[in-house]
Amino acid sequence: MFSLELLFEAALFGVLLGCFYAAVSLGLSVAFGLLDVPYVAHPALLIMGAYFTYLVSSLGIDPLLSGVLLMPVFFLFGMALYRFYYETFEKRGSDAGVRGLGFFFGIAFIIEVGLILVFGVDQRSVRAGYIGSSLEIGDFRFPYRMLVAFVVALLLTLVLTVYFSKTFNGRAIKAVGQDEAALRLMGANPVKIKQLAFGIATAVNALAGAMLIIVGPVEPAMDRIYIGRTFCVVVLAGLGSMSGTLVAGLILGVVESVVLMTFGASWAPAVSFGLLLVMLGVRPQGLFGR
Repeated sequence: MFSLELLFEAALFGVLLGCFYAAVSLGLSVAFGLLDVPYVAHPALLIMGAYFTYLVSSLGIDPLLSGVLLMPVFFLFGMALYRFYYETFEKRGSDAGVRGLGFFFGIAFIIEVGLILVFGVDQRSVRAGYIGSSLEIGDFRFPYRMLVAFVVALLLTLVLTVYFSKTFNGRAIKAVGQDEAALRLMGANPVKIKQLAFGIATAVNALAGAMLIIVGPVEPAMDRIYIGRTFCVVVLAGLGSMSGTLVAGLILGVVESVVLMTFGASWAPAVSFGLLLVMLGVRPQGLFGR
């Protein structure tokens, strides 16, 4: 039966869920929102980060720390991936977006098949003291795994916001998608700036992947679930807005949680696509613009 108490509980859980959605969307916000790169392989890299976290944590290392340790590796991989994309597609002309879309779809497919070949189709999970326990406040219980995602999302958003607004490279990343010629006049190489930004976007996926496997078990095909959600968050926020990504994640999390409580779990996956279509029709630039 519907009640205000249940609605309040759903909204509280939606806030935690929304911060998790924001955390897993930040990398896409950088690559797609700031660089105009059709980074549809983002969810696949997210799942790969979760599986790499599983491998590192199997050595007895905390999953959250495993994600942090993997960030430099993913950073270098992201830089190499963008360089290949640039030399093969972006450098050749204006139709790079269409061809690049096929390229990143191919990358996503290769990652998914590779994970299946190595790990199989069974779900994988990690262990930690905060997984499976909850913080009880009155009649409410908050899973520690969701609280961890909440804190990490806030920290990631803060760090990226400060970096993009207070450092030369950060401001260059925000400008490179708008005016490369002006950026060259300031002594910056647009290709290297984009390569740096793509490395950052991929490095964030390592930590976001750790959040994903902390929140729940993962499987290779799970990237398909997050394609709609991550793109919804980025478009809803406004391309390239880090703080907007956090707000958009909160909106999606709360709405999805309320819909799940009211209409059942079968309707929850449709929420992200519904919000995406509404935003594209009403305000294509997103809540916070670009």
